[in-house]
Amino acid sequence: MTGKEIYQKLYDNIGNVIKGQSGAIRKLLAAFFSGGHVLLEDVPGTGKTTLAKALARSIDIQYHRIQFTPDLLPSDILGVSIFDPATQTFNFHQGPVFTNILLADEINRASPRTQSALLEAMAESQVSIDGNILQLNKMFFVIATQNPIEFHGTYPLPEAQMDRFAMRFKLGFVSTESEVMILSDQNKQHPIDTLLPCINHEDVLTLKQSLHEIRISDELKRYIVDIIRATRNIKGVQHGASPRASLALMKTAQALAIFDGKEFVSPDHIQELATTVIAHRIVLDPEALFSGVTAEDVVTETLGNTPVPI
Repeated sequence: MTGKEIYQKLYDNIGNVIKGQSGAIRKLLAAFFSGGHVLLEDVPGTGKTTLAKALARSIDIQYHRIQFTPDLLPSDILGVSIFDPATQTFNFHQGPVFTNILLADEINRASPRTQSALLEAMAESQVSIDGNILQLNKMFFVIATQNPIEFHGTYPLPEAQMDRFAMRFKLGFVSTESEVMILSDQNKQHPIDTLLPCINHEDVLTLKQSLHEIRISDELKRYIVDIIRATRNIKGVQHGASPRASLALMKTAQALAIFDGKEFVSPDHIQELATTVIAHRIVLDPEALFSGVTAEDVVTETLGNTPVPI
């Protein structure tokens, strides 16, 4: 199968469960195939966890879920060494981080110490345990969720960890027609209960490999950098987006080009993902926050003021 065929097959399979969220599915798959991680931030009941499950069940690979709570320890994520009296040795028991797709549910409910344990895994695809460095699966992908309207008992993610996510986006509420379809689909049972894998490990590697064949001109690379650099010089911005944002925007745009059956990246691909990739990396100063300015407003202003290559 071609990269576009693999994507379409996976997209359609997830769409059997997630109704009215075509844009969210497209963004999630762009992050997954480009090697980034995703933060889903939305109110309860919009399908964040279901979307992550649907992706995991649509691919014949390993999947683990961690429910983050205030008493969760780093060892609950990474694993622990247990002493075996019979052999007089310590045997390491792998934690749920040793998987392909990891769902970190309500990540902001865990303590900063536990959050930082996941940070190294996301950034380096490795963990340090008992003085040893253990490599994670090459296809390691984190989908984290958090509720933005309830702050009691939560620990906001620090800027350094927010920067590790390639994308942050919301699902939002679906249309009336889509919500009626959801009711009909779950009249007897949840459709995710019967969801089967439609692609395998090799298909994922094939599409990931084809990412390197997507052309992006020097003009568009400069366009990406100009957008990112502009966020650092806007009034009210305390910290703009980092060079990691430029890399994430380029790679995810290449993924969109594959999905669209193109051999090259266009400005439309970059503009489609700019807010999703950049906004969560921007830190506003208190005055801008008080006046109602959002990071999304900053990205929109930046896109409007940055000349598009012809």
